[in-house]
Amino acid sequence: MMRPRSITFRLTLFFSTASTAVLLIVGYLIGTLVEAHFEELDLMQLDGKLELLRHTLAKVRTPADMTVVPEILSDALVGHHGLSVAVVESQRKLLFKSSDAVFPAALLESRPPQNASGRAKPVVWEQDGQAYRGIVAAAATGIVGQSPLTVVLALNTEHHHTFMQAFHQRLWLAIAASIALTALLGWIAARRGLTPVREMADVTKGISANRLGDRLPPESVPTELADLAIAFNAMLDRLEGSFRRLSDFSSDLAHELRTPISNVMTETQVALSKARSADQYREVLYSNLEEYERLARMIGDMLFLAKADNGLIVPSSEAVDLVTEARGLIGFYEAYADERGIRLVLDGDGVVRGDRLMIRRALSNLLSNAIRHTPRDASVKVLIDQRNAGEIRLSVENLGDTIEPEHLPRLFDRFYRVDRSRQKASEGAGLGLAITKSIVEAHRGTIHVFSSNGSTRFAITFPAASGL
Repeated sequence: MMRPRSITFRLTLFFSTASTAVLLIVGYLIGTLVEAHFEELDLMQLDGKLELLRHTLAKVRTPADMTVVPEILSDALVGHHGLSVAVVESQRKLLFKSSDAVFPAALLESRPPQNASGRAKPVVWEQDGQAYRGIVAAAATGIVGQSPLTVVLALNTEHHHTFMQAFHQRLWLAIAASIALTALLGWIAARRGLTPVREMADVTKGISANRLGDRLPPESVPTELADLAIAFNAMLDRLEGSFRRLSDFSSDLAHELRTPISNVMTETQVALSKARSADQYREVLYSNLEEYERLARMIGDMLFLAKADNGLIVPSSEAVDLVTEARGLIGFYEAYADERGIRLVLDGDGVVRGDRLMIRRALSNLLSNAIRHTPRDASVKVLIDQRNAGEIRLSVENLGDTIEPEHLPRLFDRFYRVDRSRQKASEGAGLGLAITKSIVEAHRGTIHVFSSNGSTRFAITFPAASGL
């Protein structure tokens, strides 16, 4: 497969082709106009001589005067080099012909047209290596009743022909040089114009997992490439964020897996260090089972997130009463909340379409997370209300420590915790909010978090449900 031509080559070729077409058209027009100008000059000269001949012949009053016409015309044409004149009578009898006159026989035998100008269109011919331009016209005498005479005039235009040959040669040489020059200038302009693209390529070559901070300043590139530079920088921002999250995820995943595996290994090594009773071995196995269950939940959650990332989570569509689901979860967590001295409050109502189990899981994650971070003698509120355009908003709000603004955008990242010192005390693996976000987005909803003045609120907005 042939490799595509470079943009520089294409722009240069396009610019050269366009310039060549323009120069050729201009050259053709110039040549045509110059030739037309010389033809006009020749015709003006021929018309001037024709008027002179007509004026001379108009003075002829008698046949006797006609006999001296050749002598008069010879005197009148003295010094007019390159001019040939012939006068023919109505019986096709040659009355006068200049000494150096060169005319085709057909031209001498032709008759002038009977139009306003009294002359035919110019005739061009070559004879004996010389170029001529001539006209045939009628000229009346002063003799009463005599038919008009036929006057044939011609100019030797060889000097014009020679000039035009040299002119055309120089003109086309100049056009050829101009074409080559425009091609060179087009190449230079294309190269300079594509400099920002090469700078983008240089930045791209330097991109690696450890170097994602380089950016292109949009103000330093041409207007046509500003959008490309902005999009390129936005892509680098996304890549940098993705690599950072991937690095954090890998580190956090290793840490999360290390703890239960270390626990299992330590307990097993201790159990094997000496002989123990069956009850003691059973106790070790139960302890290991708890760690295995924790690992199984973590792996299940990660598998769910992997499916969500690849668009494999397709929720079913059924009417889900949010009040019923929230009331059931409050009943489930009520004992746990009472133990911590926390009140659970439910207010509002709303019905959405979606997967009931997924929505219940998302709400359970938010509710358990809120209970864990709510101080004693405080409350956790679950609020359901209908917004504009039929959207349903489900909010879970609790009192507690205010989350700093820089942490809010990352709360939905996997394994992310605001307070790392509380990691061991946490009952989760740090995947609950990430799973909640995936479930909400699978239902074409949005989730946001707000935290200020000792209050934190997670708000889920479901799209309007139709056909309920």
